[in-house]
Amino acid sequence: MEVDALTDIDGGLNLTDGHARLVLSAEQAAIVARVPEMFAEASRRPFPDIEREAHGTFLRAIGQHSAPIGSGRILSCYSSTLATDIVARALPVGSTIAVLHPTFDNIADLFVTRGLKLVPLSEKALMDMDWPEPPVSAIVATHPNNPTGLITPEGHLRSLAEHAASHDQLVIVDASFRGQVRDAQYDTYAVLDDAGADWIVIEDTGKLWPTHELKVGMLAYSERTKLPIERAFSESLLSASPVVLLLATALARDWVDGGYERAQAVVKRNRAVLKDTIAEAGLCLADPDSQISVARIELPPHGPDSSLLYKDMVARGVHVLPCAPFHWADPNGGLRYIRVSLARPYTTVEAAAQRLVQSYRELSATTATAPPR
Repeated sequence: MEVDALTDIDGGLNLTDGHARLVLSAEQAAIVARVPEMFAEASRRPFPDIEREAHGTFLRAIGQHSAPIGSGRILSCYSSTLATDIVARALPVGSTIAVLHPTFDNIADLFVTRGLKLVPLSEKALMDMDWPEPPVSAIVATHPNNPTGLITPEGHLRSLAEHAASHDQLVIVDASFRGQVRDAQYDTYAVLDDAGADWIVIEDTGKLWPTHELKVGMLAYSERTKLPIERAFSESLLSASPVVLLLATALARDWVDGGYERAQAVVKRNRAVLKDTIAEAGLCLADPDSQISVARIELPPHGPDSSLLYKDMVARGVHVLPCAPFHWADPNGGLRYIRVSLARPYTTVEAAAQRLVQSYRELSATTATAPPR
């Protein structure tokens, strides 16, 4: 569905993927204008220096002061999806893995493709600190969660890490949206290490800046792990681009110098116009306290479901995501939700919200008047 939105030859409104598809701010544009200089710098500086600086600048910008910077235990990938696939290949085939539910569907897809058995860990179980027991050998949390925006509180992560350490389980944290939310930026690495857990953390720059897929996924792992992560990494790539690492370094510096606040203002304004517009049709946001750059809209049980609404909106030139795939273990559980990306120009979100209301009203009228089967 995201590919269909990106390749829509009619130029429809794309509110599918969570990447920032915005006009560069003045500060970001000035950084991008320096890319030719970055090419020259990448030619003369040793790659390890560039990589270490990028890791340190970005991770400190999002509060991760205990990350193993300079240890060799942070690998630079060209996307967090590739990092996830590397982790999936490093895990023993046939292992049982608990994965947060609902969550971004390609996490489950990648693990299943690599021969792992999945069991769901519900958001309620996470918040109740009801942790899975063996034979589950790894527990995957998305922090903040996509699409709900749920943040794993620090105390809950500590409880999970202590449980995992006592049961010889691996903790895997996908923190791809962490940079968007201050409340999610407590020092995850310190929590995991203090608990004595074996862990893997995936970070990502792709959700923060409108750099047209010039991004870095960072795969960090604990000193305790015995998984063949480096071998799995080397099977996939040699390294991320040093130019992209330099670009990420500069953008991370801007992030702590007002960039975060500017980006949050865009998302907050777009969430508000979406909320106000859909209220005209009696709809509401499913996760009103979410701070990430996507929003779920809850659909009443008596009206059209998200699969029907999705098809009708595509016909109207608007691409959003029905949430059944996010409920990877129970697709029917996502039929009453549709996800809209907010890291878009205000006019795009406003126009999409208006068309969504029109689509929902017309489909609801058709549903209400349709003869029973």
